[in-house]
Order: sequence, then structure tokens, then C-alpha cells
Amino acid sequence: METWLIVIGLVLLALFGSPLFSIIGAIALIAFYNAGIDTSAVIISLYTLAETPTLIAIPLFTFAGYMLAESNSPRRLVNLAQALFGWMPGGLAIVVLVTCAFFTAFTGASGVTIVALGGLLYPILLKESYPERFSLGLVTTSGSLGLLFPPSLPIIIYGLVSKASIDQMFLAGIIPGLVLMVALGLYSTSVGIKYKVPRTQFSWANVLKATREAAWEIPLPIIVVGGIYGGIFTATEAAAVVAFYVLVVVVFVYKDLSLTEGLPRVMKESMLVVGAILVIVGTAWGLTNFLIDEQVPQQLFALVEETIGSKFTFLLILNAFLIVVGMMMDIFSALIVVVPLIMPIAQRFGIDPVHLGIIFLTNLEIGYLTPPVGLNLFLSSLRFKKSIFHVARSVLVFIAILLVALLIITYVPELSLWLVSG
Repeated sequence: METWLIVIGLVLLALFGSPLFSIIGAIALIAFYNAGIDTSAVIISLYTLAETPTLIAIPLFTFAGYMLAESNSPRRLVNLAQALFGWMPGGLAIVVLVTCAFFTAFTGASGVTIVALGGLLYPILLKESYPERFSLGLVTTSGSLGLLFPPSLPIIIYGLVSKASIDQMFLAGIIPGLVLMVALGLYSTSVGIKYKVPRTQFSWANVLKATREAAWEIPLPIIVVGGIYGGIFTATEAAAVVAFYVLVVVVFVYKDLSLTEGLPRVMKESMLVVGAILVIVGTAWGLTNFLIDEQVPQQLFALVEETIGSKFTFLLILNAFLIVVGMMMDIFSALIVVVPLIMPIAQRFGIDPVHLGIIFLTNLEIGYLTPPVGLNLFLSSLRFKKSIFHVARSVLVFIAILLVALLIITYVPELSLWLVSG
């Protein structure tokens, strides 16, 4: 009876808007207490996490992403993408995909992309005669599109939890990330043709002008990917290099942020996000350790072994499960809690940990969009002052496209492993 009262109490707290980390932390504390284990085990788990060397990459990449989002970089990159792709059918929609993917990769959070870029891109789409529902769905979907590209924070978290190489994970996400973008880009092109959306005439002069304006942002992906795989620095060192580079560019080169006002504000805002991420990860880590101590992964493994006989079926069920998880939980909690439970089962079916990571992240990315409680739906509803129902309707076709791409990524592991093995 007491257990049921606690469960009902936690459910009510969640329904009334209590932060997810507090619910997860409460579950962990209650679980340890009922098992007769000192509740300080949760704090010990957090301390163990804090000692992880690669953890420092999270605040550094987040700081760099926030500096870019708060500067005039979005406008410069939109102008560059428009100059390069505006001549194509649906060119502006492709500009939205490319620009949002870039910023989500560096901020690691769809909320930043939707809030920071949505106000810039959504009105432009409407002005260029794109349908309202398509425009809303595109911006909402694009908010989480860059999570597979380096230096995405969820990739780093997955590497920490699974012990997979973060360097390999950065490389593995590139082709699957492009598959998602190409799939959405083809649909955007068809919409552009159907509604006869005006195109921008291609001009080398415009390309050169936009390239000169964005000359300092263009090298960022090259610095991360080239630096790591060229053996110049590790993923953690890449975070420090990128943060310093962006600081110099936005403060001293472009002078978009002042050293005395703008920069301290961005530092505060970005570190508040980092703090929230670490609290979420820490409490989830404590709960995960309890589940491992109670041999829950082994019990799940035995259950799956009895009921599921094929790798194909397991992957299909895994995808459905992870989309629901991504809809209900933030991506960081989901990775910390679910990855240790699923990994032993995935290894039983011979699934490579790197490929598994890409499947996880793609599913959780789609979960952000999934009605009724996907996070992106609420962010877009608040940002664009639309009802949740209206936003949900706008993303349905995008979810269908992403699901098809997910199946391709899931059942063609070479897409994730080709660059890693090559």
C-alpha cells in the first residue's frame, strides 16, 4: 500500500510539472532505501560521473554553441546557405535544414535552435510563400536534426555511458545524419515545386560575399572533425579549442558580443543549461546504478532471449520502445537510464555498440517530435504561439519520413560503421 501511494505521489508530481530530474532522483533514493542501501550511493554515483575526463567537453561545447546562437552567426550562415541552395526548388527549406542542423550539433539542444533560429527562419518561410503548416513542421523538426553530427552533446553522453569511443561516435553519425537531411530535403524540394515557391537566382558574387561574411564560422566543423581524426587533439581538447576559437571570433573579430555585457550573460545562460544537464545525468546515473545492482539488465536479457528469436524483430521492437522513451524523457536521462539496460541484449544479437548508439540517438531525435508530449511540440507551441494540436499535425508527415530513414539506418549498419571501419 505504501509503495502504491509513493508511485501515485510521484506520478502526480510529474503531471503537475515537477522537473524530471527530481522525479528520477526521488525514485533512485526510494529504491536504494527500500533495498537497504545507504542513499549516499546516489551522490557517490554523481561524484564518479564528475571524475570522468571527457565530461569537461559538455560545458565547453555548450558555451561555444550559445555564443554562436547569441551572435549574428545565424544570419550569416542563413545568408551563406541561401546563396548556395536558394536556386534549388525548395531551396529556402533546405537552408533551414542545414542551418538548424549546424546549430543543434553545437548547442546539443533542440530548444536553443527553435528559440534562437525559429524567430528568424519561420517568418522568412511564410514570406517566401511556403505553406504555414509545412513551415511550422519544418522548423519544429529541424530543431533536433543535428544531434547525429559532431560535436553533439548526446553523442558524448552515449560514449560516456556505453564506453564506446566518442571519436568513433562522432564519425559514425555523419552519414546517418546526412540520410535524415537528404530525406527531408527531398520532401522540401517536392513542396517547393508543388507550391511554385520563388527561387533565388544563383550568383557567384552572392556566394563570395556570403562566404566572406561567414568566413570565420565555416571552419568550425573542419576544426572538430579534422582536428580529432587528424590526430591533432582529442574530443575533449577539441571542445576547448572550439570554445576559445568562437570566443575570439564573436567577441574580437565580429564584435557581436561585448566583453563586459554580452559575454557574461551568455556564460551565465549556457552554464545554467550545463548545470541542468549535469543534475539530470547525475540523478539518472544513480538510478541506473541501482538497476544494475539489482541485475535488471540480466533479467531483461533472459526475458528477451525467451520471447524474441531474431535480430530483425529485436531491432523493430527496440525502435518502437525508444521512440516512446524519447517522447516521455529528455534525451540525457533516456541515454543514462536505458543504454545500460539495452546494451547486453544488443550484444547478444551481435549489434555493434557504435551502430546501437546511432539507432538510439535517431530514435530519441524522433521522440522529440512525437505527439502528445514530444518536447519540440511544446517549444514550438510557445515560440510561435500555436496550439499543441496544430503543431502536432504539422510534424506528422515529417515523422513519417524520419521513420522510413530510421529503418534504413537501423537495418543497414554499414551507414554508421563505414567511416569508422575505413
